[in-house]
Amino acid sequence: MEEIVFVTHNKGKIAAANKQLKGVDFKVFEYDLEEPRSDDIKYISKYKVMEAYKLVNKPCISLDCGFWIDALDGFPRAFVNFALDTIGIDGLLKLMEGKQNRSCRFTECLSYYDGKEVYQFMGKHEGTLADEILGDDTDKKWSDLWYIWKPYGCDKTMAQMTETERDNRPRGDFSVQAMSEFAKWWKLKK
Repeated sequence: MEEIVFVTHNKGKIAAANKQLKGVDFKVFEYDLEEPRSDDIKYISKYKVMEAYKLVNKPCISLDCGFWIDALDGFPRAFVNFALDTIGIDGLLKLMEGKQNRSCRFTECLSYYDGKEVYQFMGKHEGTLADEILGDDTDKKWSDLWYIWKPYGCDKTMAQMTETERDNRPRGDFSVQAMSEFAKWWKLKK
């Protein structure tokens, strides 16, 4: 089977791929792909993987995530980077002041494109929002949301957890669903 190229500049996604895609021959091409304006992470992931293929002319994967906060009618959804670049974590916490419902979730889509067909793999990670920014910086993080997101069943934010705690939490590593589904599919395809 041909080597796959993971086109991303996100260090946390690269670290997760190195851990989760065991048995998948891939290399990283660090590049910041253009992100189309859409509220549909499947569309965004598909668009980005097809753009990635044009860059490297080899089978590619792309991973995109959205973040839904129930009390804010799902905001910021697929516009996570825009929200973080404009209002930031402090702004999100300000919007949540006085809100009792702190339920939220990450939804992820990994797309694989071989130049002919796109295959997509989904994941969802439930949790709650902290009342304040908590935790330390890490090169494993995918997003600054790690400072305020507590995975379901945990009393710490992802940024407060050690790597061992993140890996051993009730629902496993953050990236396990979409990457794991892809890795299983890839092994069967071989």
